[in-house]
Amino acid sequence: MTTKPALPDYALEREAGAPAHPVCGVDEAGRGPLAGPVVAAAVILDPAHIPPGLNDSKKLDAVRREALFAALRPAAAIGIGIASVEEIDSLNILQATFLAMTRAIAALPRAPHVALIDGNRLPKQLPCPARAVVRGDARSLSIAAASIAAKVTRDRLMLALAENHPGYGFERHMGYGTAAHLEAISRLGPSPAHRRSFAPIRNILSPSP
Repeated sequence: MTTKPALPDYALEREAGAPAHPVCGVDEAGRGPLAGPVVAAAVILDPAHIPPGLNDSKKLDAVRREALFAALRPAAAIGIGIASVEEIDSLNILQATFLAMTRAIAALPRAPHVALIDGNRLPKQLPCPARAVVRGDARSLSIAAASIAAKVTRDRLMLALAENHPGYGFERHMGYGTAAHLEAISRLGPSPAHRRSFAPIRNILSPSP
């Protein structure tokens, strides 16, 4: 008999002091793409009003992510942080991701008691204590909610970039390095939305002799 994979729950939040103290989950979207910003979200859930079906955003299709984000907005405190392409290129993608996470926590309507952050490393300058949670979006409901908020927000930004920079297919691949995207870059050259510090773009701009 096969068992269903475990779904995220609220146990880590309770360990961190919720619901007596506000605990936020933090996750990002957009570390890997060749174009567009990196987006982070911080979410404080109300345990009495958690939308059913929260899960790692990568396990949900776009329609379900949009529906869950719509359900989260009136039921949870949400902060969004964005690091631009220019910041990614000047800082590097890891530090830009940390910057987006710090901005997301700062954007919450109330300060969290603890932040549960997806991954195995933490930003250095946070406004509250934090815990790194490996595979957090599959373990913590708050981090899963943050993964959905970050992904939906970034996808919307990429749809806007697709209108401003037609021909690259941002509306389909969201900036990831698909074969069609790489072909478009080779044909059109990089757009202002492309990350020049990433090897495929850097190599096009400065090919080896």
